[in-house]
Amino acid sequence: MFTIFALATPPGKSGVAVIRISGTAAKESFTTLAVPLPAPRRATLATLKYNDEIIEKALVLYFNGPESFTGEDVVEIHCHGSHAVLRQLLRILSALPHYRMAEPGEFTRRAFLNGKMDLTAAEGLADLIDADTEAQRKQAMRLMEGESEKFYGALRKNILHSLAFLEAYIDFPDEDIPDTVLAEIDSEIQDIVRTIHAQLADNSASEKIREGIAIAILGAPNVGKSSLMNLLAKRDVAIVSSIAGTTRDVIEVHLDIKGYPVILADTAGIREHADSIEQEGIRRSLERAKAADIKIVVLDVAEVAGCRLQVAGALDLLATCDMQPATTIILLNKSDLLPPLPLSPIHDIIPIPFSVKERFGVDSLMQAIEEKIGGTIPPERSFITRQRHRLHLETALSHMQRYTHMQNQGIELRCEELRLAATEIGKITGRIPVDEVLGEIFSNFCIGK
Repeated sequence: MFTIFALATPPGKSGVAVIRISGTAAKESFTTLAVPLPAPRRATLATLKYNDEIIEKALVLYFNGPESFTGEDVVEIHCHGSHAVLRQLLRILSALPHYRMAEPGEFTRRAFLNGKMDLTAAEGLADLIDADTEAQRKQAMRLMEGESEKFYGALRKNILHSLAFLEAYIDFPDEDIPDTVLAEIDSEIQDIVRTIHAQLADNSASEKIREGIAIAILGAPNVGKSSLMNLLAKRDVAIVSSIAGTTRDVIEVHLDIKGYPVILADTAGIREHADSIEQEGIRRSLERAKAADIKIVVLDVAEVAGCRLQVAGALDLLATCDMQPATTIILLNKSDLLPPLPLSPIHDIIPIPFSVKERFGVDSLMQAIEEKIGGTIPPERSFITRQRHRLHLETALSHMQRYTHMQNQGIELRCEELRLAATEIGKITGRIPVDEVLGEIFSNFCIGK
């Protein structure tokens, strides 16, 4: 097997850069660079030479396998982040026999293959590298600390426990299975089914933390949607104009709201009569409204007070997108222009007086958004952070349910359903490795990790 190497820090000039090497021949890099083998896990200042020419002074570290990140011998060179230094060191390593540049995620892949982590921990590492918010960091750390592995491992162990009892009676066909044993197995299976059901009913909470909670700003033209977008983004993201139909497509910006990742979308103004291009923008707006986790509906307070048809038409169209109080916020924008109005519910939602121009009602809006996010992310811990976890759990659940409907079938057939369910759970953590799954997971890593 090749010894791999790569720059483990971002390319470009920097005070310090790290070159990582892993494999059976990793120690040869010390000989090539005229550096005595340092004690394991001890940073050592060394002069790096090649053909009697001094290349650089750097800190070098040696991690002997299997007590290393990858489980192999690992060498790290902490040098200055100079283009010239890095180019020379990488050129020298490339010339060594049995050395090659690492592929994306190859260090972590070797760590998995050498039993240093399971697949969920590897995914947690990738999530930690990509984390932009506190909620993402915490979730990634839980994965890296093995919480998902423990959960899925216990689930698989419980299935195998029931399977072992049933298989024992296959080996002794003349023995009848006591009703008490069958009742105990069926009770354990029902507990497992309830556990999987609870995970699948998590409202995709952990996936939303990874990918972002979708919030759509909706309303009729010229009610202040784009101005609200710019206010929340704290920069000019959308064009603001008094001309109706300025926003014709969905505009997105990524935000951090109280540690949660949010994908905020400004949409085209919704009204009943529009040209063909604007109609396409409205269609996309309604699609985004249906897919959004949270909707912010912006109304012009003057038009609400006057019961204008434009507002009524926009609300009628938005009502088809399921405006539920738990997921919808209604803002009465431009409230600074009129005396305070009685806050009558609109579609069972109490509106918030607001003014983008005067920054009035911002605190109330942010509090409402935080409450809606809290409702979107249930307090119970979800261990489904990726779609592949959900698919494996759904397949495992279908096998478990088939088992429960096979009471009059032979034990062998029922055992096979439990075995298939345990296999699906094992695929989540990598106990049952699937090559195409490994390729998909580790190809998303950066090079050097």
